Amino acid sequence: MQIAELTAYHARIPLKKTIRHASFTRTYNETLIVRCRLDDGSVGWGEGLPRPYVTGETIETAFAQLRGIDLAGQLGGEFDDLHTAAALCGGLQLEAPPGQRADRFGNSVRAALELSLLDAATRAMELPFSAAVECVPETEPIRESRPAVQYGVVLTGGSPLAETIGAIKYRLYGFRDCKVKVGVEGQVDAESLVRIRRFLPAGKVDIRADANEAWNIDNLEKKLVALRGFDLSAIEQPVPDAQTPGLAALRPNLGIPIMLDESLCSIDDARRAVDSGTCDLFNIRISKCGGFLNSLRIAAIAHNAGLGYQLGCLVGETGILSAAGRHFATSIAGIRSLEGSYDRHLVREPLTMEDLTFGYAGRAERLSGHGLGVTVNESALEQVAIAQEQWMIGGRRAPVPTGATTGALPNSVSQASDSTGIDL
Repeated sequence: MQIAELTAYHARIPLKKTIRHASFTRTYNETLIVRCRLDDGSVGWGEGLPRPYVTGETIETAFAQLRGIDLAGQLGGEFDDLHTAAALCGGLQLEAPPGQRADRFGNSVRAALELSLLDAATRAMELPFSAAVECVPETEPIRESRPAVQYGVVLTGGSPLAETIGAIKYRLYGFRDCKVKVGVEGQVDAESLVRIRRFLPAGKVDIRADANEAWNIDNLEKKLVALRGFDLSAIEQPVPDAQTPGLAALRPNLGIPIMLDESLCSIDDARRAVDSGTCDLFNIRISKCGGFLNSLRIAAIAHNAGLGYQLGCLVGETGILSAAGRHFATSIAGIRSLEGSYDRHLVREPLTMEDLTFGYAGRAERLSGHGLGVTVNESALEQVAIAQEQWMIGGRRAPVPTGATTGALPNSVSQASDSTGIDL
């Protein structure tokens, strides 16, 4: 088998509600969707979410990277089994511009390409996408096939009334864990947690807090003193990425376990965190971490080091990334918390025929069928596509459909992308 054609879409995905936290506000997503067609006709889909404040990427740089690399030369090799297809993905080399880290920049592109190829390959081989777990030998100690998993929820910063209503709804819906945004301007975190804990009590609901880099090394101890009485299982990314090394000295005295997110985007980040002792847990996200295979390797690094890990998601993921996350969650043991599959609750324009939204108490079933197990609605994708480009992997550039963008994206797109916010 061989890749015959790759098509990249810039999709603008509107959200059903505004998502706010300490640093950013988001009302829609600028999403990279990739379609991979093999020479036997099998089609697979991938998704990546560029985040300039995490990996340095924008939707514009994602397309620029795709144009700038030799896709035919790097991904044009033949493969007869899933291990060979995975090795093809692992050999992909992406160029990072000056000032950007090569192990982070391009992770959304890498994830979208990898997911699309592995989806197509597993469909062609009549395998579930989760079979790709066996392509990462390091995962052997943490492999576990589960028929169902349970997702948690996120309570974003808002008015006292909104927080109270949200906490009541989550309790009635049976959720067992909840992430609470802290460090939001105008919000008194301790008062928020008093309200939330009234309806999501300790012992029945696990609560962790996410500061999204709101604080700094100098004031972190003071900020966490006020939160120690709420039985928090972790504080996620309390300081900016650049200040993360300073957590090593503070961590033993903080009283709340530290989880890295924006500072955990690559295998190098994971190894550095283990070696320097900057955290207790990893927040793994498939797009942020450069794909399914790298995310598996990062989970294995955490396990071997005795650290915890959760599988997170980026706000506004469509059913493609939700499906990839589901395959990860139902195949890997030891996941402390699980985020994702918010589809119907958050995404205004679903791209998959299947509804992957979790059910009561966050429960969701293992996906069956070949590949990712979802069907992309190409008509729905066309409705939200801003631009698309296509490559024939035989070395010839395919004609670009009418209205598609082949050069730099319009200024209006660039401005819209710059104004969007950060993930959940």
